[in-house]
Amino acid sequence: MTSYIFMDESGDLGFSEKSSKWLMFTLAITNDKRSLERVTKKVWKPLKKKHKKLGELHAYHANNITRTRMLQNISEIEDLKVLSIILNKKKVFVDLQNQKNYLYNYTANILLDRLHKKGVLQNESIELYIDKKDTKKSLTENFVKYLESSMTKRGKGMKVALHTSQDNKSIQAVDFLSWAIFRKYESGDYEYYELIKDRIVDERLLFA
Repeated sequence: MTSYIFMDESGDLGFSEKSSKWLMFTLAITNDKRSLERVTKKVWKPLKKKHKKLGELHAYHANNITRTRMLQNISEIEDLKVLSIILNKKKVFVDLQNQKNYLYNYTANILLDRLHKKGVLQNESIELYIDKKDTKKSLTENFVKYLESSMTKRGKGMKVALHTSQDNKSIQAVDFLSWAIFRKYESGDYEYYELIKDRIVDERLLFA
C-alpha cells in the first residue's frame, strides 16, 4: 500500500512590511490517491460559470459557500491526516532572512521529523506531490532533493513530484486546508479552521 502526501504552502518568503507574518506548509496524507480529487470535482461541478473563470478552485478567490463546502467534504475523508508547520517570520534571525534555501530545508526537516514521530507513515511506499508555484526554480529543486535525501536517510523511499494546482485537483483541495489554518494565524479567523481541526494530527509552530 502507498501513502499519498499532498503539500501546499501559505504565506510568502518576504520580510518586508507588506509580506505575510507567517509562512506555513501543510501536508494532507491519505491512502486513497483520489479521495481529495473527488472532493474538488464534487464542489466544482455545480458552480456557476462566473465562479469557474480561473479554471480551478482556489480558497483565496472562492466565496464563503464554496470554502465551507470544500472544507466540510474534506473533513469527511475518513483516513485523512493533516500536518502543518507554521513559521513565525518575525522571530527569524536577520542573517537567515536572505537564506531561503536554509529556511525551506529547515522546515522540511521538521516536517519529516513530525511525520515519523506521529507515526502516520505506516506504508513503505510514499508519493509526495508538491504545488509548483512561482517560487524560484532553483529553490524548489533544492527543496525536492533535500526531501528525498532526508527520507532515504530515515530508511524510507519517497517519490516527489511537482504539479501545478490546475493539473492536480488534490492540491487544490489542500490549498483550502492550508488557507483555513493560515487564516487562524494571519488574521485570527477560526471560522474555517473549526471545520477541519479534527483532521489535524500535528500543528507545530517554529520560532514561536
